[in-house]
Amino acid sequence: MTSSMLNLPTSIPWLTILGVVPLVGSVVVLLLPRARETMAKQVALAFSLVTLVLTVVLALGFDAASSAPFQFAEKYEWIASLGISYSVGVDGIGLVLIALATILVPIVMLSGWNDVAPGTTGRGTVKGYFALMLALETCMVGVFAATDVFLFYVFFEVMLIPTFFLIGRFGGAQRAYASVKFLIYSLVGGLLMLAALIGLYVVSADVLGQGTFDFMQLVGIDIDPGTEKLLFLGFFIAFAIKAPLWPFHTWLPDAAREATPATAVLLIGVLDKVGTFGMIRYLLPIFPSASQWFAPLVIAMAVIGIIYGALVALGQSDMKRLFAYSSMSHFGFIALGIFVFTSQGMSGSVFYMIAHGLATAALFIVGGYLMSRRGGSSLISDYGGVAKVAPILGGFFMFAALSALALPALAPFVGEFLVLLGTFERYIVIAVIATIGIVLSAAYALRLYQKTMTGPVAPGIDGMKDLGGREFTSLFPVFALTLVLGVIPGIALNVINPAVDRTLTTVGLTDPQPVLTGTEGGQP
Repeated sequence: MTSSMLNLPTSIPWLTILGVVPLVGSVVVLLLPRARETMAKQVALAFSLVTLVLTVVLALGFDAASSAPFQFAEKYEWIASLGISYSVGVDGIGLVLIALATILVPIVMLSGWNDVAPGTTGRGTVKGYFALMLALETCMVGVFAATDVFLFYVFFEVMLIPTFFLIGRFGGAQRAYASVKFLIYSLVGGLLMLAALIGLYVVSADVLGQGTFDFMQLVGIDIDPGTEKLLFLGFFIAFAIKAPLWPFHTWLPDAAREATPATAVLLIGVLDKVGTFGMIRYLLPIFPSASQWFAPLVIAMAVIGIIYGALVALGQSDMKRLFAYSSMSHFGFIALGIFVFTSQGMSGSVFYMIAHGLATAALFIVGGYLMSRRGGSSLISDYGGVAKVAPILGGFFMFAALSALALPALAPFVGEFLVLLGTFERYIVIAVIATIGIVLSAAYALRLYQKTMTGPVAPGIDGMKDLGGREFTSLFPVFALTLVLGVIPGIALNVINPAVDRTLTTVGLTDPQPVLTGTEGGQP
């Protein structure tokens, strides 16, 4: 009995094809003549849409009721002497994050259609910009599908290359500083993970008789408690930098401000999710005891990040930096839901990854359209009364702001609600403190809308053009998905929940039993 809508043949390497299609597209775009800039955009968009269609096919063929830990699994020996294989597969968590990536890539291509000026050569070409996006899409598919820890590490590191060039060649005035800072932070985290990988290989060789990086063989192996904590830290710091969690967040505001809006969407909307995904996929199942031992520290970091990020966002005068600190606050909620070790909290975290990706896309894309009409300025003080002269843009901006503050009936609300509900089950005081972050997010989101969209029309705003057809088309899917998932969250949760339950079972934890107070039948 299967709950999948399509019965896909298992002999076809679906995940490999899914990852190869955008890579082939990247090569094709690079081979096009430099003068055929419009064709480069069209070809890149076509390949991204083919990738999206393949993702839809995989989603329809995914069996949420299956007991298998991974579906569409493939495994081929790569470096047999070191126990390294090309091994991929997806559970519900990996599938929804791959879907998020493949949905956002064509959307950001449409939104960033004119990010690179025609004829540009010094800072990068049009075809280079779109080829890098496709190459990054391949890395995103690979990192969420890898079931060999070394293969995951390879994708984790390789994705830095296209991201570095997207920021460093196509970003703003301080793009070199922002891209190098991003790279240094990421490389430091990657080196720590590599050291932990080597340690994990040595441990697996001692326990199993032969070293391995296969995820399924590493789950449940007996590791010395002290060694387990050290290995946990190597992975955790790398994931915390990628996420980023407080206090590893300082690269994010600079990268977000200097990146193009399209790049920022992929950076914050998808790539940063690799950190929190890695916590669920690798930290908890491979290092269950260390995960529980470090949980209070991670929860404290998450709560500080929620409050600190929201407070700093509230005081920002730059729109892009506000979006970045807002995202940092939201990542605190995601990490909190993971480490309270409840099914509702973890399901809420995974759902919030999707919802935050959509909310980030909404903010940066509509914000990018606004800035492009004002000479690229991201200063909030340069705007005012925009909704009066561009009502459609103003309407989308309001929707994006409401999504950022997690308005009920929108997807971010579901994620935040489940995270807080799961937190209340174990830590009531922590949940109450985290709730303050919701109040602060409402303050900075509404303040941003008020200062930019309402009041007197600011100088230079008169005559601002409203959204055109391409711009509307790029925004509509984001807002439609945000609304649909907010009203019918079961579409995603029915896929996510079995994978979450399996993870908690692997860690050896269950939801706390409800405590009844009062009397029943005369007994206390």
